[in-house]
Amino acid sequence: MPHLDAGVIRLDHLDLDALAPGALHLVRLHIAQDGLGRAIRIPVMVARGRRPGPVVGLSAAVHGNELNGIPVIHSVMEGLDLHTLRGTVVGVVVFNVPGLLLRQRRFADGVDLNHVFPGKADGTPAQVYVHAFVEKVLPRLDRLLDLHTASFGRVNSLYIRADLEDPVAARMARLQRPEIIVHNPPADPTLRGTAAAMGIPAITVEIGNPQRYHRAYVRRTVAGVRAVLADQGLVRKRKATTDLPPTIVCTRSRWLRTDAGGLLRVLPKVTDLVAEGEELARLRDEFGRLRRTFVAPEAGVVIGRSVDPVAPTGTRFVHLGTIAGPGDFPAAEGG
Repeated sequence: MPHLDAGVIRLDHLDLDALAPGALHLVRLHIAQDGLGRAIRIPVMVARGRRPGPVVGLSAAVHGNELNGIPVIHSVMEGLDLHTLRGTVVGVVVFNVPGLLLRQRRFADGVDLNHVFPGKADGTPAQVYVHAFVEKVLPRLDRLLDLHTASFGRVNSLYIRADLEDPVAARMARLQRPEIIVHNPPADPTLRGTAAAMGIPAITVEIGNPQRYHRAYVRRTVAGVRAVLADQGLVRKRKATTDLPPTIVCTRSRWLRTDAGGLLRVLPKVTDLVAEGEELARLRDEFGRLRRTFVAPEAGVVIGRSVDPVAPTGTRFVHLGTIAGPGDFPAAEGG
């Protein structure tokens, strides 16, 4: 039986030029140490073409329970022709290794990694972990697609957050052909925000539901990633699928929250269009008596929703997007 680590290399720094062209490299990249002084290494797949070109990065599992990006990266890498690939694809298969192993969203110290970018070299364990990634990986990239899902107790459509006033990010978002795109400038302490601050156009791809492989959305995302690679000249273009419904573009979005606690039932499904005043959810007490009904404060589209019936006061229950008008974001329109 072959050794499970056959062909896997361990690196302390990601030097793409030191990796042979025309090959797929399986890397365990040192990021930090755990409480016993053992190395924490993140799995990275690097596909280097024989000809120079852009470096496109894919990152998955920044949150340890958000798994759909993992098979996306696997499938994209398996589908590359290394003889014709121009440039490099860097796939960070699991960013939050401790969180994934603990089967939890947050890092080992209970911190949401996507809230502490760009991190600190002398900070908390989460900040040190993030800082090492920012130093070792991000400067090597020309583009970034950060792959996420909904969190526990919620479900998502296939949607993208992107700065639609940035023509490069808007084009990357549109090429994904998601169900929904939300205009969301990346001025926040996230991986996407840090990449953008470093001059790396980036989008966040939300691929359905957590703690599982959502196969239909994974397939669509793989096709979308390949379309971005083709647009950047890394791979040959394929004929686009024509049977997908048009993407809904939103100027903004917000989560609606309950103002009381109880047992919750959310009525619309993801991607449903709702009218102002339409009933969205019902809240009952432990005896089944109706306590509250919640209605849409404005017309919009359901981007995500809660599926957890147990809802204390302040629970997010519907992620509502405000639909853009014609011409609001020209870079996100058209084919």
